[in-house]
Amino acid sequence: MPSPCRHPPEDPTPALYARLVRHGFRRHAAYPGAALAGAFTNTVFGVLRAYTLIALWQARPGLAGYDVAEAVTFCFVTQAFIGPMQLFGGGLGIPERIRSGDIALDLVRPAPLQLWAFAEDLGRAAYLLAVRGVPPLLAGAALFGITAPDGPARWAALAAGLLAAFAVSFGWRYLVALSVCWLTDDRGVNVLSLVLTTFFSGMLLPLGLFPGVLGEVAAVLPWAAIVQAPADLYLGAAPIGPTLAFQAFWAVVLAGLGVLGTRAIRHRVVIQGG
Repeated sequence: MPSPCRHPPEDPTPALYARLVRHGFRRHAAYPGAALAGAFTNTVFGVLRAYTLIALWQARPGLAGYDVAEAVTFCFVTQAFIGPMQLFGGGLGIPERIRSGDIALDLVRPAPLQLWAFAEDLGRAAYLLAVRGVPPLLAGAALFGITAPDGPARWAALAAGLLAAFAVSFGWRYLVALSVCWLTDDRGVNVLSLVLTTFFSGMLLPLGLFPGVLGEVAAVLPWAAIVQAPADLYLGAAPIGPTLAFQAFWAVVLAGLGVLGTRAIRHRVVIQGG
C-alpha cells in the first residue's frame, strides 16, 4: 500500500486524515524495541519517584490534597504520559524539513500542514500510549497497588482529557518546531521548551506543591493542561467540566497561534523564493 505521505488524494477528507493517523501509528510500530526500552526506563524511574513521594507524604501527609496512594498513582500516571505527550519535546520532524527546504513541498500538499502533522502525531501518540504508557501503570499496580478511575463517567472524562492534553502538547511542540524557520540553531528553544514543560506541567511534582503565587500561575499555564489536568481527571481530584474547559481553551489558543505561525512561514518561503 503506498504511503499516504507520498500519494494523498486530491482533496483533504476525513479519510485522508484517518490514513495519516494509521501511517503515524504504523511508522512508530516498526520500532517496538525502542518503545519497550522507553517503557522500561519510564517504569524504573517511576519506581524511584514513587519511593521518594512515599517518603515525602509520610513526612507531610495530605500534601497537594493527595493521600499516599494518590501521590504514588500520580507518579505512575505521569510516567505513562511521557511517551504519548512527548514531554521531552520533538516528535514532529518539521525542523529537519525546514532546514532542508522540503517544507516548501509540505506547504502545497492538499491538506494544511498543521492538520497533516496533527494527524500523523496522533497516530504516534496512540501507539506510544499503548506500548510505552501502559507498562508503567501495570508495574505501579503490581508493586504499589495504584488506584484506577471510579466509574464509566470518570473513564470517559479521562479519555476526553487525554485527547485534549495531546492537542495542547501538539500545539506547543508545533510552535516550537516552526520557530526553526527564524532561528539558525534551535537547541536553545528546545532546551527552554524542555524546562518549561517539565517544570510547569506537573511532571516533576504535583503543581499543588508549588508555593503561593507560583502555584497559582503554574496551574493556569498551558503546560498544566498536558499532565496535571489529565492526571487529576484520572484520580478524580478535579471537577470534570472546568478541567476539560481549561484544556480546551489552551488547545484552541495554541491551535490558533499555529495557524498564524504557518501563515508566517508560508510568507517567508515565498519571500525567499522557495
